Amino acid sequence: MRRPVPERPGPGQESVWDYPRPPRLEQYAGSLVIELGGVEVARTTRGWRVLETSHPPTYYLPRSAFLEGSLREAAGSSWCEWKGQASYLDLVGGDAVAPRAAWTYLTPTAGFEPIAGAIAVMAAATDRCLVDDEVVEPQPGGFYGGWVTSTVVGPFKGIPGSTGW
Repeated sequence: MRRPVPERPGPGQESVWDYPRPPRLEQYAGSLVIELGGVEVARTTRGWRVLETSHPPTYYLPRSAFLEGSLREAAGSSWCEWKGQASYLDLVGGDAVAPRAAWTYLTPTAGFEPIAGAIAVMAAATDRCLVDDEVVEPQPGGFYGGWVTSTVVGPFKGIPGSTGW
């Protein structure tokens, strides 16, 4: 299996290869915006980032940042070895519905208690997500929920050949 060669971060950038495993949770005090169906469904200037080796940050927004009616309970759940049991939500904006595009940990494991009830969103399922007014790229591969901005360098988990990382 080929090992990834981390990109060298430039000024003001972070390498996802410097993020820890197990992941770290940190507060984020910047602008986070989510749009779907031509509607701004969420906006906040406070949230959290989960930082894990080889992954771009996954952003969690307080539930109060979401427009009323933009979140709808969805069937199913999954298990994260670090955060516990996730519950899914459909994201609704305008005439658009993104099924199971959002998730939350209602009772996260130790160390992740601050994100209890906070919402993360798959950027690929939205019109666009922004971090500090920069439109994000979804984490490659369609499975992970990281948001790629110009402030992070990879390579990122999810690209072809990264299964064993």
